[in-house]
Amino acid sequence: MRTPPPGFWIGIASQLFALTVAAWFGARMLARPIQRLGRAASDLGVDLNRPPIAETGTSEARQAARVFNRMQQRIRQSVEERGRFLAAVSHDLRTPLTRMKLRVERLRDEAARDKLREDIAEMAAMLNATLSYLRDEASAESWKLLDVAALLESMAEDAVEGGHDVAVSGGAQPLLTRPTALRRCLSNLLQNALRYGHSANIVVRDAADSLTIEVRDAGPGIPEDQMEVVFEPFVRLENSRNRATGGVGLGLAIAREAAGQCGGSLTLENAVGGGLVARLTLARAS
Repeated sequence: MRTPPPGFWIGIASQLFALTVAAWFGARMLARPIQRLGRAASDLGVDLNRPPIAETGTSEARQAARVFNRMQQRIRQSVEERGRFLAAVSHDLRTPLTRMKLRVERLRDEAARDKLREDIAEMAAMLNATLSYLRDEASAESWKLLDVAALLESMAEDAVEGGHDVAVSGGAQPLLTRPTALRRCLSNLLQNALRYGHSANIVVRDAADSLTIEVRDAGPGIPEDQMEVVFEPFVRLENSRNRATGGVGLGLAIAREAAGQCGGSLTLENAVGGGLVARLTLARAS
């Protein structure tokens, strides 16, 4: 039996190599639309107004992209309709509240008048907080570079001028984020710390891939089994966080929603030695 010449084996190896390369490129081309669809689905929760994905690839991939783009459009339309509904509700509810305020002033019973004033003020505060939460949940804002360290210093200075005990340590490079949403998140965390802990120690830790902001108060903390519950809208803990001390139970819900709009996460933990630590982690764009 004759042994095949070297050229035969070289030809076989060349064909196998070419087939392997072609199969690899083919698999990459087939997987690319699915990967693009996966990234779009992941980004949809952060940016509802992101541009539609390209309807390219195989017929199945084009159909999936087309369905995804229609779904995104319907969600955006639903959010816009809710925004218009909120504007109408805000106007309709504020009008009778204003009439009630005017009529209360005509009462001769001073004690009853004071109680009604408190009730109306509480109703107005709950209305404002609820509308703010729903409006912020549906808001869209462009991404911009923000000097987070300067923002925190400015917020701390304003709080100190108001007679509060606030300190900031650490620094950070500018971050690509949604400035209004981030300010809303930090403002709610700071107000929460000052309301229930009477002081706030803000620590900033910057890294190559993320930025972490910790807001620690000197309050009683939160039971471990309630750490996630307090992020639910209108949830207040009776012992330390009730309406008598301020708030309607939306501060942390708004803060977490705003953190999500910035592509970040917000968690709570009880600090060693007492107090509560709210930790905001923001990813840096690669």
